[in-house]
Amino acid sequence: MLTYNGGDPLDSASWVKSPNPVSQRSNANGVYGPGHNGFFKSPDGTEDWIAYHANSSSSGGCDMNRSTRAQKFTWNADGTPNFGTPVALGVPQAAPSGEQAD
Repeated sequence: MLTYNGGDPLDSASWVKSPNPVSQRSNANGVYGPGHNGFFKSPDGTEDWIAYHANSSSSGGCDMNRSTRAQKFTWNADGTPNFGTPVALGVPQAAPSGEQAD
């Protein structure tokens, strides 16, 4: 994650790189290489969600074995995102707040 610290946004000195990625794999949950994310709000606007893709195998690459995933995330006190631990495939999650049941 890069944080803008002022100055010319085209100058690399105007940015600080975080020491750790904000999105990380989870060996325990079988989630490898999470990336290429997008963000959306729950239908009622009270929750933030991330959609991303990942592999279920540590040997997976950028191929057709990646799957699309989504989960709710929160915010740290300093305003940075807290994506938490990636959820394993097949684990039920609550639907986004305000989503209509079928």
